[in-house]
Amino acid sequence: MDSHHIILLLIHYLVKYKKFTGKVVVAVSTTPKVEKMCKHYGLEYQVVKIGFKWICGIMITDDVLLGGEESGGIAIKGHIPERDGIWMGLTIWEYMARSGKTLEELIQEVYAIVGPFSYDRSDLHISEALKQQVLKACTENKYTKFGGLEVRRLETIDGWKYHFDNDQWLMIRASGTEPVLRTYAESNSLENARKILAACKETIGA
Repeated sequence: MDSHHIILLLIHYLVKYKKFTGKVVVAVSTTPKVEKMCKHYGLEYQVVKIGFKWICGIMITDDVLLGGEESGGIAIKGHIPERDGIWMGLTIWEYMARSGKTLEELIQEVYAIVGPFSYDRSDLHISEALKQQVLKACTENKYTKFGGLEVRRLETIDGWKYHFDNDQWLMIRASGTEPVLRTYAESNSLENARKILAACKETIGA
């Protein structure tokens, strides 16, 4: 189970079962399904740059229910404003114990609200020259289609997040810590998410 599903499970549990409130703050590489969950529960939703420091800064000053990012760093209300995987695991475990449901059954509760989805990521080890060429093309809005998917909307908070029809998306971003080009994708199945990543690789010439 990926971090996107864990974030959604935690929001659902904290609001519906524990009656918590507050803002949800996530990095731009996180699934847009989080926004759908926030709308369902009437929660304020904020998207920030990648890097937990951006989330932490808001948690210190604002009433934040949950802060999370795609890499798995998640923090929740009532604990420290910092990533704590053990605490998140224990909270999910508490959710399972209180509900008497399996993790798969709890995921179905989430899907009933936001719809099913799958996510995958591919870190491309390419030459610096090609990486710079791709980033230049992104900056100049050269990419309008990946495979058979046409870009409907573009977010540029941190990298380039291309939104397609049917809640599908692709994100391209140069790593700030490693010599790689990160590509992220979401679709209605893992197979289709991987098809988006393959189309991205083909489009950029990697």
